Amino acid sequence: MGSSSKQWLAEHRTDIYVKRAAKEGYPSRAAYKLLEIQQKYTFMKPGMTVLDLGAAPGGWSMVAQSAVGNKGKVIASDLLPMVVPPGVIFIQGDFNETSVLEALVTALGNHITQGQADLVISDMAPNLSGMSGIDQPRAMHLVDLAWDCAQKVLKPGGSFLTKVFQGAGSDDIIKELRIHFAYVKILKPQASRPRSREIYVLGFNKK
Repeated sequence: MGSSSKQWLAEHRTDIYVKRAAKEGYPSRAAYKLLEIQQKYTFMKPGMTVLDLGAAPGGWSMVAQSAVGNKGKVIASDLLPMVVPPGVIFIQGDFNETSVLEALVTALGNHITQGQADLVISDMAPNLSGMSGIDQPRAMHLVDLAWDCAQKVLKPGGSFLTKVFQGAGSDDIIKELRIHFAYVKILKPQASRPRSREIYVLGFNKK
């Protein structure tokens, strides 16, 4: 085991969010990032329809379902299987494939050209190699895919939250989102590990 892996394991064992997740029933510490952003901006509201991209292992879907309530709807999608939280609709597959996108649109409830989601959220990240020249393009590609999907399904006035790794291409996507949304906020939740380059970009009120 390399030194970086040992460091990660040591941090993981002592991480307060890992301990909280185990105690409070979330599948990973990532739920607390979304909870913190929600606490700050209350951008998820009862009755909303939310699409969660790259949803496994399901923590963000749990938080979203709790926020939108019984009158809302959360549709989750991932290549990987996951334990589906109560009330969440899960569609496994690549949302870039036509059949999977059509299934998502059907779950959202109407024709794609009308826009059906109030909010699209994405916490997607590639499997990291530790080499920025490889990892950063992969990470930005996932952001681009999430944004492309969001443009297809978001209602006018909808919102978009995505994880972005700071580096080549990150400024470009932020500029792009500022064109399409009335307000764009950049956040670094406390639950995000300090040494991580990840930030979260939240666009409100799609034009």
